[in-house]
Amino acid sequence: MATIYDVDPSELIKKAASELKKVEQIKAPSWAMFVKTGASKERPPVELDWWYARTASLLRKIYLFGPIGVNKLRKKYGGKKNRGHKPERSYPGSGNIIRKILQQLEKAELVKYAEKKVHKGRIITPKGKKFLDKIATEMVGLKPRKEVKPKVEKKVKKTEKPTEAKNEIKVEKEEQK
Repeated sequence: MATIYDVDPSELIKKAASELKKVEQIKAPSWAMFVKTGASKERPPVELDWWYARTASLLRKIYLFGPIGVNKLRKKYGGKKNRGHKPERSYPGSGNIIRKILQQLEKAELVKYAEKKVHKGRIITPKGKKFLDKIATEMVGLKPRKEVKPKVEKKVKKTEKPTEAKNEIKVEKEEQK
């Protein structure tokens, strides 16, 4: 079975975004088409389905780096802001968008909040891991494994003599040559 490490990340995000559209709990809010994704951006995203692509991307990041919190995710989705003559500065991505997506992923039971020693944040659930691994497996071209019973080969007795019909076929082929 393939995992997300075996496939191209951008292709995985595209496929996962199309699959996430089918999930009932994940919907883009009405304000999503007007909002920028961070202070470093000048305009809203051009893609109409950017919400699902960001959701798939967040799900992948949580799979890789979980437990991970909103603040670290804001840094990952941030960017440099063009400030004219002044030097560029790094700004974090939108925390509201990340929080809303994480809440939707929790409702869909793909992600949950956890504390591991000193690390707090979201981790991927077995359902979420299965969701991404299934998509990766389909991309690789493998079918999910099913229990396969080993084939038992029949043993042929070597003491059997060839039948007369086989001998006749050989004779006919020699005559044709």
